[in-house]
Amino acid sequence: QVHLVESGGGLVQAGDSLRLSCAASGGTFSRYAMGWFRQAPGKEREFVAAISWSSAYTYYADSVKGRFTISRDNAKNTVYLQMNSLKPEDTAVYYCTAGIIYYSGDYSKDRKYDSWGQGTQVTVSS
Repeated sequence: QVHLVESGGGLVQAGDSLRLSCAASGGTFSRYAMGWFRQAPGKEREFVAAISWSSAYTYYADSVKGRFTISRDNAKNTVYLQMNSLKPEDTAVYYCTAGIIYYSGDYSKDRKYDSWGQGTQVTVSS
């Protein structure tokens, strides 16, 4: 497992942008697929985006496709989530996660990840 620490959350207005960062330590970062999930109050945790270890493959939830971009820098042990055109419905706690994933269909499944950050709050006002 790796230790994950998210940063970059905050309060913004609809239409604004934010970039979340997730710094990893304690493991071989480049071995891991990385993902972002989010959980809004009263709702289940949901998949947002994921990226393969080599950055060759990226995956997005339909609700964020075209607005969010996931990327990683293996030299810095960091994964990013660039969020543009934010909407009030994007309000949630965003969690970074890491796992060893082999199949494309597994990237959106939270049970396939075994390391989680503490989360960072993103609030989008209308």
